[in-house]
Amino acid sequence: MRGFVGVNDASFDGFVHRRNINTCAFLGLHGIGAEHGRVGLLGQRLEPRDNRLVADELERRWEARLMELRRAEEALAKGAAGEDTVAIAPRLHSKIVALGQTLPQIWADPQTSRERRKALLRCLIDKVILRRTARDQVFVRIVWRGGAASELSVAVPVNDVRALPRFKEMEARLIQLAQAGEHDEAIAQTLTAEGHRSPKCADKVLPSTVGGIRRRLKVKTAGHRIRWAKVEGYLTVTNIAERLNVPTKWVTGKIRRGAVIAMREASGRYLFPDTPRTIEALRKLRAREIRRVDFTRDEFKERGYHYG
Repeated sequence: MRGFVGVNDASFDGFVHRRNINTCAFLGLHGIGAEHGRVGLLGQRLEPRDNRLVADELERRWEARLMELRRAEEALAKGAAGEDTVAIAPRLHSKIVALGQTLPQIWADPQTSRERRKALLRCLIDKVILRRTARDQVFVRIVWRGGAASELSVAVPVNDVRALPRFKEMEARLIQLAQAGEHDEAIAQTLTAEGHRSPKCADKVLPSTVGGIRRRLKVKTAGHRIRWAKVEGYLTVTNIAERLNVPTKWVTGKIRRGAVIAMREASGRYLFPDTPRTIEALRKLRAREIRRVDFTRDEFKERGYHYG
């Protein structure tokens, strides 16, 4: 966006016009040159005994083509030097600059479709230069229409964790944490905080990556690994199924269809308040006495459930 807002008259005014002039002049120059060559060839083949009027006409065409060729060369040189520009009105220029200041809001607007974002980038970006600096890094240089440039380094996926430049360091740290009794999830969080990443993920280390490296090295963790830590005062789907003596699929099915609304953690786990009202409401839902129960509202603490 910075390159668009900082546009000046010398770089923005007449950009499209100069491009058209250069293209037309280039094509015209080649066309005139070809015609000039054909006229010269006819003049060379003309015999002295032929009609003198034909020779005069060919000479006239020769001189005319030479003049057109010279004018085309001058127009092409002028267009390349940037002298032939079309001035843009100051009012229109101020509107374009004001529009550039609102581009971040337009980009972040949820109503802006992906196609419009692509079209917007095509208007703002002149070219993008990519250069592979390492197996997992790409240098990106973005040249904007106004002449400014942005440079950044982007982490790209690799097909093997051993291709990461800090793999040896991550492996040694992983062994140290595993031997200290840390589980894969905790190890992954520690490695992420220290700047490591998984081969297919650009910003964090996945527990599956930790488990794969640990099993390959035959390093065991101490104790029994659990998927989630227990949250005091809440029940999980498995706990609810055990209390109601129903399959876990019944609980997850009700959640999926919207008949049960529960608090969901970022990890994807659903939690229910560990109170008698929770079990009572779910028993009534099981008996089809109610159609819907919401455990996320404050009113549930008073009434226990809500009718759909």
